Amino acid sequence: MRLKLPPKVTYILDILKRHGFEAYAVGGCVRDSILMRTPDDWDITTSAKPEQVKRCFRRTVDTGIRHGTVTVMLEEDAFEVTTYRIDGDYSDGRHPDKVIFTPDLAEDLRRRDFTINAMAYNDDAGLIDLYGGMQDLQRKRIRCVGEPDERFDEDALRVMRAVRFAAQLGFSIEPETALAVGRHAAHLDCVSAERIQTELMKLLVSPHPEMIRELCELGITAVILPEFDAAMATEQHSKHHMYTVGEHTIRAMCEVPGDRILRLTMLLHDFGKPKMKKTDQKGFDHFKGHAAVSAEMAETILRRLKFDNDTRKKVVNLVRWHDLRPAPEPSSVRRAICTVGRDAFEDYLAVQWADNEAKSPYKHDEKQQLVRDVYEIYKEIIARGDCLSVRDLAVNGSDMKALGIEGPSVGRTLKACLDQVLLDPEKNNRGYLLGYAERFKAGGMQDA
Repeated sequence: MRLKLPPKVTYILDILKRHGFEAYAVGGCVRDSILMRTPDDWDITTSAKPEQVKRCFRRTVDTGIRHGTVTVMLEEDAFEVTTYRIDGDYSDGRHPDKVIFTPDLAEDLRRRDFTINAMAYNDDAGLIDLYGGMQDLQRKRIRCVGEPDERFDEDALRVMRAVRFAAQLGFSIEPETALAVGRHAAHLDCVSAERIQTELMKLLVSPHPEMIRELCELGITAVILPEFDAAMATEQHSKHHMYTVGEHTIRAMCEVPGDRILRLTMLLHDFGKPKMKKTDQKGFDHFKGHAAVSAEMAETILRRLKFDNDTRKKVVNLVRWHDLRPAPEPSSVRRAICTVGRDAFEDYLAVQWADNEAKSPYKHDEKQQLVRDVYEIYKEIIARGDCLSVRDLAVNGSDMKALGIEGPSVGRTLKACLDQVLLDPEKNNRGYLLGYAERFKAGGMQDA
């Protein structure tokens, strides 16, 4: 088998070879090249020790020198070059206590997580596949290199990586590996929130977000996202639903594009339902107020998993308003845009569409037609340039102060002016709004 390597990777391999060292592309880049996927990056493994690698290239960065990794810089591109190594014990379940450099490629490949990530390649030797990675690619399965319990003892995060790779590639997890995942899931409590977040997001934005079901069945979400387990166990006896909250969540995630904000929103949008569930005398379940509770829980979960402020803000906003259903007429849609935010409104409609698709057939077409109608009105509103926020009003805080309105009353008066304009965009007129503000101040509050 011959793989097409990028010129800069070939250059690094050739330089190391010229200096008397072995060198191979290794890991995910080899796997993806075999699968005709474009690798995100190219890792190189070599018999050269770090100081020897540094002598071979003009620009290097000591990114992981203790563990044998040197980053070689070629123009603006960075390539990690790591010495063949044997890992010592993993007392923290995350990092080897020490590494031992070895001249043996086979020893280096033996320490890797899964067979499909334990292949190496260069043009001279071809594909080096000592642990059946090619066969597992052909069988579309995720299998540990060697003994699964040993691999997961070394790094507990690998239990999530097994499911994540299956989701990204559309593979299944080999039975012995899956059993070992279940045995080691509890050890995720020693893994940092940042690393868990990274793996979770790679799964969520993959072509198969429904693989989160496997995270639950293997005991992983019980450790990293127990709110999901509660959702899976919550029935919804309602005309509008036919699945548990968790199954509805999974199906809703599959109905939005692989965008991190949308997938996170659909994951979290109903997490408040188990807390808010009430069953009436006829046996029907109701979840009044669940959106607000879901938003609070989303904030807590996203903070726990160390998501950035921008992601938290956008997701929590969409979760909070996912059940807002404006009437299909301009003033109602303008109010909804003002509430949700103009920048978030199309995502909000995508959330509503996905939410409806994951419900029962009851009034399905009517619900989706409403989303379509609101979207058409939204487009007209944006095309006209209607005023949708206080900052777009024809008056501002200085105008209010000139009328003798001060303190918190300034904001309240501008909000009252905006309410008038949302009802009728023609009222975004300086003369009208100044007059209205005067009447509002005096307590009249009557339309002209």
